[in-house]
Amino acid sequence: MSKSWRFAGNEMKYIEEVLDNGFRAGADGAMTERVEALFAETFGQPFAIAFNSGTSTLHAALAAFGVGPGDEVIIPNLSPIMCGVTPVFCGATPVYADVGWDDFLLDPVDVRAKITEKTKAIMPVHLYGQVCDMDAIMALAKEFELKVIEDCAECFLGKDAKGRVGGTIGDAGSWSFEASKHLVAGEGGMITCQDENLAMEIRKFGGLGFANLTARSGKVRIDRDKFQNPDWQRHDRIGFNYRMSELTGAVALAQTERIVELVDLRIAAGNGYRELLARSELLRPQKLPAGEVNSCFTFAARFDGLEQDIAWDDFRMAFIKNGGDGIYACWQLIGDEPAMADKGIGWGETPVAKKLQRRIMQFTSNQRNAEERDVQQNALMQTLKEFGDTV
Repeated sequence: MSKSWRFAGNEMKYIEEVLDNGFRAGADGAMTERVEALFAETFGQPFAIAFNSGTSTLHAALAAFGVGPGDEVIIPNLSPIMCGVTPVFCGATPVYADVGWDDFLLDPVDVRAKITEKTKAIMPVHLYGQVCDMDAIMALAKEFELKVIEDCAECFLGKDAKGRVGGTIGDAGSWSFEASKHLVAGEGGMITCQDENLAMEIRKFGGLGFANLTARSGKVRIDRDKFQNPDWQRHDRIGFNYRMSELTGAVALAQTERIVELVDLRIAAGNGYRELLARSELLRPQKLPAGEVNSCFTFAARFDGLEQDIAWDDFRMAFIKNGGDGIYACWQLIGDEPAMADKGIGWGETPVAKKLQRRIMQFTSNQRNAEERDVQQNALMQTLKEFGDTV
């Protein structure tokens, strides 16, 4: 059994199964097939396809949508760069849309302003665990005949006010199993959708275009005699080798079995921070509308201390001195990263995102129990008091 509480389930058991079987499918089927089936069931989706990363999933979805040279994909500028480079992988142009000052999420009003005759898809990002305004986004998609891929890398089981789970509302949803996420397999990704033809295109794009692949099955050697026949034509698509490995699948399966437990721990951390900051004038939590569930990849807040001449770094260092884990900064805006800006990739002014980027503070939410959560919250309370805040 693993010494880490994060891997206290069936991770080692499933890894040993893969090794004992010599990477051949066991009696219950390949690990990737098993995690696909469980993930699809968990999220109430008919199709789930496992990938080697949460970036590959976005690329595959856009390609399956038919995004190509000359097309545009609208993304939030306040987001990790993966959302910007995947349209580029398809030969398309990322269009940077602004975000809300209070919720940090894709602003549907600005999305509408950025739609052109070249727009092919919208990529809402459920940042920090909170679901975007999907009603408004889906209305735009319907009006302009656009596809929607929900980036849920930071949002496992987050819900909107209607009780809909992030990733199940658009044409496809994408998740990541990278080492910092709610579910951890070191790397890996998952994509779900409801349309069988779309699922098949996604799977074949990520599976080297093998002819035997289907919406539900990643098996290549269905008929071994046929597969080894020199006349058998194996590939009917051009595709990438984006498949999830069996070892990654083993860990991802064990993690998915514990999804409610692992997500609930992060939500509990978020609730503690939110309660603490109810009267704060220095830190404004990411706005959470009534009835919604933020799954708290991290707990994000806007630091308003800049307006009171309190330096971002000074607050962070005081928090660490008081026993806090540290505070994560927001990434550079996608359009400001040298990889994009130096080559003139993408377009779209986003003044709100520009102002927010230097103010967002992310507090860790991956504590294993109330005792560990109290350490972080007490450190934050002490820090706020030191800077004269009302808590």
